[in-house]
Amino acid sequence: MFESLFYGILTGIALCLTFGTVFFSLVQNSVDNGYQAGIKIAFGVFVCDLIFVFFAIFGTTLLPDIPDFKKWMAGAGVIFLFILGLNNVIRGQPQIAYPKTQLGSLVYYFTTGFLLNGLNPVNFISWVTIASYIRTNLHYNYNQVLIFFGASVVAVFLVECGIAFFAHRLKRIFTPRVVTIFNKVTGIVFMLIACQIAYVNFIK
Repeated sequence: MFESLFYGILTGIALCLTFGTVFFSLVQNSVDNGYQAGIKIAFGVFVCDLIFVFFAIFGTTLLPDIPDFKKWMAGAGVIFLFILGLNNVIRGQPQIAYPKTQLGSLVYYFTTGFLLNGLNPVNFISWVTIASYIRTNLHYNYNQVLIFFGASVVAVFLVECGIAFFAHRLKRIFTPRVVTIFNKVTGIVFMLIACQIAYVNFIK
């Protein structure tokens, strides 16, 4: 049990250090709008990961039988990421009219985190691959699988909250010029990942 808990925590930490779209979005929004915004994004990622893990553990037979489902999801992800990236590149430091109410703010950032995580097919494939590996190579039983994934998902959430908090604490070094450059770089990263998803799913 302790082994599955330990490896689950390590896996969750490793998944956070891939410097993908969620990482850059966490840092950007935490600097621009406070660490609470980053935590709300992390919560959206957390819920999405729970859904992914559920299907990774219990199989994909419960998913609707939609023809080319993976390609539809990838296409939506490409469009979503490209729009976000283009917005950052053009505006540099986006002046988005964020919701002012607490509920509106939670929904906005939660949805951002959920979609950034959910519309990238690589994330779901990663959880499925991990589930297959720990069952076939590590020979984990049902309880160990639950502990492993529980630790992984919680570790992802806590590390992302930590990233949001420290990004906000370092806000003093993010001068308007640095923020503009960082947002443009973030936008380019988003568009490059969108191109990668498009290449893997529609061209390769």
